[in-house]
Amino acid sequence: MKDHRYVDELSLEELEEVLQVRRRDERLKRMQSKSASLDPLRDQPPPPVQDLLPARQATTGASAGTRYSAVIELGKPKRARRPIKWRWVGDQFLLIIEIVALLGLLFVVARMFTTVQGINEESRATQMPPTPTSAPFIGVVVLPGGHTPPDAQRQSEPAPIPAHLQGLVAAITPLPVPTAGPEHPQRIVIPAINVDAPVVEGDDWEALKKGAGHHIGSANPGERGNSVISAHNDIYGEIFRDLPELNVGDEILVQTQTQVYRYRVEQTRIIEPTDVSVMASTTTPVLTLITCYPYGIDSHRIVVIAGLQP
Repeated sequence: MKDHRYVDELSLEELEEVLQVRRRDERLKRMQSKSASLDPLRDQPPPPVQDLLPARQATTGASAGTRYSAVIELGKPKRARRPIKWRWVGDQFLLIIEIVALLGLLFVVARMFTTVQGINEESRATQMPPTPTSAPFIGVVVLPGGHTPPDAQRQSEPAPIPAHLQGLVAAITPLPVPTAGPEHPQRIVIPAINVDAPVVEGDDWEALKKGAGHHIGSANPGERGNSVISAHNDIYGEIFRDLPELNVGDEILVQTQTQVYRYRVEQTRIIEPTDVSVMASTTTPVLTLITCYPYGIDSHRIVVIAGLQP
């Protein structure tokens, strides 16, 4: 039921309530017109505003105020369904594949590193006692100390030797493995690079698994001639890994069953694996150490030559 009183008959509070209701009504109309302009698919008119309903609230005083309220129901616009972004899905799929591939690569590298470390640990444990070996000697076609194991193809098709070195190869090829004697080297110590390893007779693949190898046919420590000792640098204990760090004047100790011989470094050379001239006999007591170079690539050999000290 509508209130038919004149404006003069309304109290100040009732006039403020009427003014608020009208302002709210105007604001709702503006909001509806804006939503209709932003949503062209909305063709239905907004729901009508219901009649203002007066509500009397009882009070303990002599007068009672009239409160007006409006109940408005606004329709909620429907949200459009977003399309699937297939390009984004493809990018995420490729990213997952790349991450999996990277993790797989890291796993393979870790396994390789663990395998090499395990081989080195086993070799160090084997090399503790200086046990001589009687493994058959393979004829010298390249310098010893290679990091690649021999196979049938290498044994049946030996690497070519330069013509000017053929005579040297013939002079130092197959000799029987001698029985270890008291003058054969049994241990090598190089304080400058923290080397302390056993020395076995022979420098083929199997011999170098057990320690440094004394080349069969070369001089014994302290004797006149060239005493040749080889070892691996990146596997089976990595005995000669730090050989490139030796400087002229550094001391090398070679122990036999009866005596310790002292040598001092005189020169260091980087040569091809086929340059076997460094193994040739000499007229003075000389110690020659050989290993692969550089570390992990092993395309060349590093040779350290030392002279016997009185």
